[in-house]
Amino acid sequence: MTRKKFCLSVVVLVAELISLSFAYADTVSFGECISRMKILARSEGISDRTVNQVLDKVKHLPRVIELDRRQPEFTQTFSGYFNTRINDERIKRGRALLTQYRPLLERIQLETGIPAQYLVSFWGLETNYGGYFGDWLVTDSLATLACDPRRSTFFTQELLNAMRILDAGDIAHERMIGSWAGAMGHMQFMPSTFLSYAKDVDGDGRRDLWGSIPDAMGSAANFLRQLGWTPGLDWGQEVRLPPSFDYGLAGRDQMLSLATWAKLGVTTTSGSPVASTEQKFALLVPSGHQGPAFLVSKNFHVIMRWNRSEFYALSVGHLADRIAGAAALHRIPPSDTDKISREQVRQLQLDLLALGIDSGEVDGILGSTTRKAISRFQQKTQRIADGHLDIALLTAIRQAASVVSR
Repeated sequence: MTRKKFCLSVVVLVAELISLSFAYADTVSFGECISRMKILARSEGISDRTVNQVLDKVKHLPRVIELDRRQPEFTQTFSGYFNTRINDERIKRGRALLTQYRPLLERIQLETGIPAQYLVSFWGLETNYGGYFGDWLVTDSLATLACDPRRSTFFTQELLNAMRILDAGDIAHERMIGSWAGAMGHMQFMPSTFLSYAKDVDGDGRRDLWGSIPDAMGSAANFLRQLGWTPGLDWGQEVRLPPSFDYGLAGRDQMLSLATWAKLGVTTTSGSPVASTEQKFALLVPSGHQGPAFLVSKNFHVIMRWNRSEFYALSVGHLADRIAGAAALHRIPPSDTDKISREQVRQLQLDLLALGIDSGEVDGILGSTTRKAISRFQQKTQRIADGHLDIALLTAIRQAASVVSR
């Protein structure tokens, strides 16, 4: 082995050992953790200037740990999520910004295939069009989380990436402001996303996602394109379902052609046949059979790679449509009536398992796997199998599980 390769191997080994030590960050003080972080950062090639600038005065932020541990007491419904994000003011502002930045956005669309209204929609949902980036110094937040055992490895890498951004001169340290978890700028990029996808669109030599709208929009478009966005394909559309529809066909994992959906009686909201294309679509009913139904495309799944929430992706798609001039939903999500707690969802998941229905991880999160399990229970008990949970169904599942466990 050459001396160069030997030295490189030693550096890699040291970095791995230091990184591993962060997994046990609860056994060391914040100061000790930062001392180790300095060694790791230098071994990763980050300059002494940046290491000293960031880590000599870094602050531990207990509030960040509180926010990281916080879980909502109640599960959020589609109606609650959607109605707080899609409103007249956000639509009006989005349309004005679409007009204001049309030349820039159309140029980006020509280069990437990402329609202008989608970029404005992401912008609106992420920071209310730049109205709120967060008010945390990103390096303090990331250092706090890196020295906490829960997700130390992930946030250690994000802190190193933030320092790489500073090393590159893209942003001044004091301007690197973001969310408590380290998301930054107009589009709330994590440092790793910034390094992989941020672009200098305005040509000033810096990738400035805080102060440059061209850089922010161009970077978001580049991110979506690299995630697999298909140019010319809409995210999806609201549709109407026939009274006898089989809701067992709903779910992101069942992609069917529009011709197949048409044969099953699915129409546009006006009642006309859905347009036939070669692309496949999945059906989502986020509020159950009493709420709106959507056919969603591969681009919907790309949106979910940005944020792994069906509610978020539906909101992005619909807000983009509204910004482009489309009408409101044909069928409004039903108002929230039942509040279901995370603890109730955990018990539900245990009850479904007791009934022999796989509900996924017992985590209190009403995700797609748990909704599928609810749908299977509904099918077995001759209910409308839309996967939607309310108090009455929660009670029925609890009673059925109690009978089985006697």
